[in-house]
Amino acid sequence: MNIANFMTIIGFVVCTVVILILLVVGSYLFTIDKRQKQHPILRNYPLIGRVRYFLENIGPELRQYLFHNNREGEPFSRNDYQHIVKKAKYKRDVLGYGSQRDFDEPGYYIRNSLFPKLTEELKMDRKTKVTTERYLLLNEPLFAQRKERLDKDESPVYLLEDDDAIVIGEQTRHPFKVKGQIGMSAMSYGSLGERAITALSEGLGIAKGTWMNTGEGGISDYHLKGGVDIIMQIGPGLFGVRDKEGNFSWDALLEKSNMAEVKAFEIKLAQGAKTRGGHIDAEKVTEEIARIRMVEPYKSIDSPNRFREFSDLPSLFKFLEKIREHTGKPVGMKVVVGSSQEADELAKAIKDTGMGPDFITIDGGEGGTGASYQELADSVGLPIRSALPLVDNALRKYGVRDNLKIIASGKMFSPDRIAIALAMGADLVNVARAFMITVGCIQALQCQSNSCPVGVATTDPDLQKGLVIEEKKWRTANYLITMRKGLFRLAAAAGLDSPTKFTREHIVYRDEKGRTWSLDDIYQAMVRPKDINDIS
Repeated sequence: MNIANFMTIIGFVVCTVVILILLVVGSYLFTIDKRQKQHPILRNYPLIGRVRYFLENIGPELRQYLFHNNREGEPFSRNDYQHIVKKAKYKRDVLGYGSQRDFDEPGYYIRNSLFPKLTEELKMDRKTKVTTERYLLLNEPLFAQRKERLDKDESPVYLLEDDDAIVIGEQTRHPFKVKGQIGMSAMSYGSLGERAITALSEGLGIAKGTWMNTGEGGISDYHLKGGVDIIMQIGPGLFGVRDKEGNFSWDALLEKSNMAEVKAFEIKLAQGAKTRGGHIDAEKVTEEIARIRMVEPYKSIDSPNRFREFSDLPSLFKFLEKIREHTGKPVGMKVVVGSSQEADELAKAIKDTGMGPDFITIDGGEGGTGASYQELADSVGLPIRSALPLVDNALRKYGVRDNLKIIASGKMFSPDRIAIALAMGADLVNVARAFMITVGCIQALQCQSNSCPVGVATTDPDLQKGLVIEEKKWRTANYLITMRKGLFRLAAAAGLDSPTKFTREHIVYRDEKGRTWSLDDIYQAMVRPKDINDIS
């Protein structure tokens, strides 16, 4: 028998075996589908019905990569995502041909000046420089992987001058001086894995002049890796500052305040995406996380939706005052705003009591989270561009705005969004999900499952192997430096020598009819509801 005949026989046998296996498996699945009682489509269309569930499972990926256009998709469109990645990878973000923004849609715009500032006229720290590693794109063929290499790049870090530095808690024993207006929003170790937290900490440390909010999960060794300034957040669960019985521990608080990296404390009253309090699934609560939070390992954690230590504004302020006195460091509060009445009550209480926070973090309802409930994430709490002016107005109305700083949070992933927030009354801004993207997040929407495929929002050691700290830390640094550069560029376009000088007059709103309104017009409408129809 020659080799050709021999191969023909083998091929025939193999094909026959494969067909028999497929018939057996198909018959088995057919029987299972016909007998199951859960899915009518499988009972009526065995086997074929399984195609529906397969397509349903891969639907998010199909929409993200094939069917959504560049401006569609939430929480971040493909354009949004790519702009973040380009800043992080290449330390630049330019586009060709023209904007893809829909200029017929209503929205905010930054007023340009007839006489913009020259680069040499900008008030920024020109002495501080840093060397990072960025990618250089060498070739991008259609059917092969793009060719690029890492290259060292030295650049200014685009920090504020010392005279423009923002000081939080000027009256405290240890004020917090900030020379960059962009910092990392609260993201706990546990919600993110140790590699993600470490890469973020080291990247922020490289970029200088910023801060890292620990989230309510307490301070881990990974937050401290990069030597970046820390704002320790304290949530209703009191993680990191509680005793074994779950009560607030002033000794634990003092221990944390003695850390050189800890510059301030933040009391979390609420979060935009989950005003109910925090949650972390049992599989994420490793022994290390349990030790840091002082809870039992491998049991899900639900922090209460409010503190037991206070129940109204006066008792809250006394609690803040005690923390400030105990630590000597600034203390702030993180809030979600629901109405102008709520903002007014807060500002009035600060005025009447003569007490209050050193800073207020306003978290917009569009903010992200590791795990929440749809009804809370979608419908509870105002988005940042509605909430921010309400608080700023109220604080000015009662004459207490100069006593504290405002940090705005809620999809602050681009310089123009930040500039608009600064004009609306913010002194500083927090960024969360964009920083996650710099360390590899692909918006797989699996944060709540501990199965993040890129090793960011997971404590699974195997999945975390995909995240290389030594590469991702440069992306975090590059993104932040490029964002600050863009903010100075916008200030120059508006005729300002520093982004600290953005005010209401530098922003206009264009409605759906093409009419433009100043922020003051809009704010007056907020104060006098009967005028709202005049500018709608």
